Amino acid sequence: MTPVDKYLSFIRTERRYSPRTAEIYADVLERFRAWADVPADDIVKALTLGDIREYQVFLNDKEKLGARTIGQHISVLSGFCTYLVRQGLLESNPVKLVGRPKVPKRLPSFYRESSMEEYFDQTEWIVDPSASLGMTYSQYKDLLSRVVVTLLFSTGIRRSELIGLQIGSVDFGRNVLHVRGKGNKMREIPIISSLSKELSLYLQATESLFGRTRSAEEPLLVTDKGSALYPMAVERIVSAELGKVESIAGRKSPHVLRHTLATELLEKGADLNSIKELLGHSSLAATQVYTHNTIGQLKNVYNNAHPRAKRGGKNGD
Repeated sequence: MTPVDKYLSFIRTERRYSPRTAEIYADVLERFRAWADVPADDIVKALTLGDIREYQVFLNDKEKLGARTIGQHISVLSGFCTYLVRQGLLESNPVKLVGRPKVPKRLPSFYRESSMEEYFDQTEWIVDPSASLGMTYSQYKDLLSRVVVTLLFSTGIRRSELIGLQIGSVDFGRNVLHVRGKGNKMREIPIISSLSKELSLYLQATESLFGRTRSAEEPLLVTDKGSALYPMAVERIVSAELGKVESIAGRKSPHVLRHTLATELLEKGADLNSIKELLGHSSLAATQVYTHNTIGQLKNVYNNAHPRAKRGGKNGD
């Protein structure tokens, strides 16, 4: 195996990176090898400070890549070099001496509360308890789509976490969802009663449609053929469902639903640490980005609570 093959195997098995992330790493490392014009077995020889700096210039000047994408390339190379150092194949990590391009801060987009309420009002008919038995394949697809959006919006889980849910992940007795997140870390997410009822209805529908009781280890969400959902299927479902709402413009994706929940919780007074735990963020810094979207709420709190604001700035202005 080449050094790259061994590294990719390492991040897939020991670091438990998602298949998509491993695919991105493989592409970045192959692009660097092709630029360096070295055989796969000799890629370590090209990992010098000078070569990496030249490669960064190449990505910027020739490939015309943005700062965020260039930063991703440099980050992947740094991770690879760190691995090689630990394996004794490289003396030190040269990428640590390479400056990263400054990435403009991008605030997370989100949907308005009224838009989401519009979606749920439009699709309320789908979750009629009387329809769970004798459900057609067409009706099942409608129900699956509604449940996908409801789960993503109600819990803020990632797309990969949604796909990884099993039937046993839902604890109906305690109304919590057991989620396996990044780094194979488990967390519990409370689920509201309406979501619990929808999931129960959905499971009844799958048993009726497939004619059998499914085990706790089977995927929670499945296609009308009975196979587990895959990333693009989830993307298509979310895009199609949110496309039904006229007031929702721009990107329609699972990740924006995640941003939407975080923003709404913050605006309703939830503290950052609670939101951090809910979303499965490894650090509070990842959660703090949502405070930028709630500056209007912060101004209201400030104006209502600050003693000088309430006095209109008098006596000492």
